[in-house]
Amino acid sequence: MIYGYLGDRGLSLRQGTIVDAILIHAPSSTKNKDGKRDPEMHQTKKGNQYYFGAKAHIGVDYESGLLHSEVVTAANVADVTPVDKLLHGIENVVYADAGYTSVEKSEEHAGRKVIWQIAARLSIYKKHGTSSTLYEAMRKIEKAKAQVRSKIEHPFRVIKLQFGYTKVRLRGLVKNTAQEVTLFALSNLWMARRYLLSSAGEVRPQ
Repeated sequence: MIYGYLGDRGLSLRQGTIVDAILIHAPSSTKNKDGKRDPEMHQTKKGNQYYFGAKAHIGVDYESGLLHSEVVTAANVADVTPVDKLLHGIENVVYADAGYTSVEKSEEHAGRKVIWQIAARLSIYKKHGTSSTLYEAMRKIEKAKAQVRSKIEHPFRVIKLQFGYTKVRLRGLVKNTAQEVTLFALSNLWMARRYLLSSAGEVRPQ
């Protein structure tokens, strides 16, 4: 309902999508009535740190930064796994960080006519020598892609800072998915609040 409401007001252009995922911590304690951790949450390693919980995978419009799709999985599910569920099918370009390298080779994306703007790993262009013209050119390209990808951080920041959602509060993926879908939908209203108020004639000059 919220997505349709925003789309009707021209806030979901849907020409390109940015995808990313964020880990949501879950209590690892067994101090509950069942005496065990949530069986639908799992552990994963990111860098040198281990996390236990769920993972929220989202797709946002690359122009407005507003979210249009979400999938919640256990934390150990690879970022690239649910990408096909994050694309609405009419975008012409997809942006993602280096964790999505080779996503276009997945069977579910065969024949998908989009430009995959996946971040290159530093090692890929560093091998050309940091003083080379090619290295500098690739750095500029990666910086441009990173500026677009940065928009996907906005809904993550809103649910964490504005809504205080830093840990899963329920047991099971179904319940947590329902809650996170609601929070991310509300994050769209938060991010678009000035435009919506202005279009309704409710914004007063400062």
